[in-house]
Amino acid sequence: MKKIHFNKVTIIGVGLIGGSLAISLKEAGACDTVVGVGRGIENLETAKRLGIIDSYTTDVKEGVKDSDFVVVGVPVLSIAKVIKTAAPYFKKGSIVTDVGSVKEAVVKEAESLMPKGVFFVGGHPIAGTEHSGAEAAIRGLFKDRRCILTPTSNTDNKALEKVKAVWELAGSEVVIMDAAAHDIILASISHLPHVIAYSLVNTVADMEGTVPPRPTPFGVGASKGRSGGIKAGDVLKYSAGGFKDFTRIASSSPEMWRDICLMNRDAVLRVLDEFQKRLDEIKGHIKDGNAELVQKDFERAKRVRDSLKR
Repeated sequence: MKKIHFNKVTIIGVGLIGGSLAISLKEAGACDTVVGVGRGIENLETAKRLGIIDSYTTDVKEGVKDSDFVVVGVPVLSIAKVIKTAAPYFKKGSIVTDVGSVKEAVVKEAESLMPKGVFFVGGHPIAGTEHSGAEAAIRGLFKDRRCILTPTSNTDNKALEKVKAVWELAGSEVVIMDAAAHDIILASISHLPHVIAYSLVNTVADMEGTVPPRPTPFGVGASKGRSGGIKAGDVLKYSAGGFKDFTRIASSSPEMWRDICLMNRDAVLRVLDEFQKRLDEIKGHIKDGNAELVQKDFERAKRVRDSLKR
């Protein structure tokens, strides 16, 4: 692993990803000081109290001044805006990277904004939880996870090697990938699941009040003449492990995922179309009472999912 050291690191957006990376850099002694930049004073104060950053500011220009390594960890639709504001104040020779879940549009915009002698490398660590903010930062979050870097023909090789070294230091396996390929892959394995989770929770929430009470069969939990069954508004009360596990990611930041879906619109719509086709197929099998095809679909999915187990 290449040894790296920065005098000053700036984290713009001290949340789960930015905060966790700051922890890794500080614990490895890879920097002298970490400055946090953000809009919320309370979150920045929390990050300082927890030792994630050494100082903070709400002024992006001040935050990036004299910084050797700048990590932009804001929602993807805000990345270019933040970089544009900061660009005139980047130190010559500094490296700028991001951690956004959309790469093609972000990289294109960011590269066009780089001053001469400042180097941008697009990045995306495949790690995270449904939580956000500085308090969500986790020691070892990136250990044994992949981090995708998306260099272009404009990318400086030395800057790429340093960013690669940063993520390896954090414990990640670094993968070099074309930005467009990244976006379709992530639309499939990350963006689509989030859309489905949000939609599923809303679907079940919409069922509240639509399930009419039904008589409980005599002798089963009720005396003759009494009504039982599901009462209006009770649907979510019956959610257990399966529903909660499947929809955990619906607790993620709506702002962040709004931006991701809109910025990666073409890829997200493409995989949504494919998902809709698959959903229509299984719906048809169930409607037709075709047990063989329903089971065949379920068995295929089980084989694929089981192959992911470590």
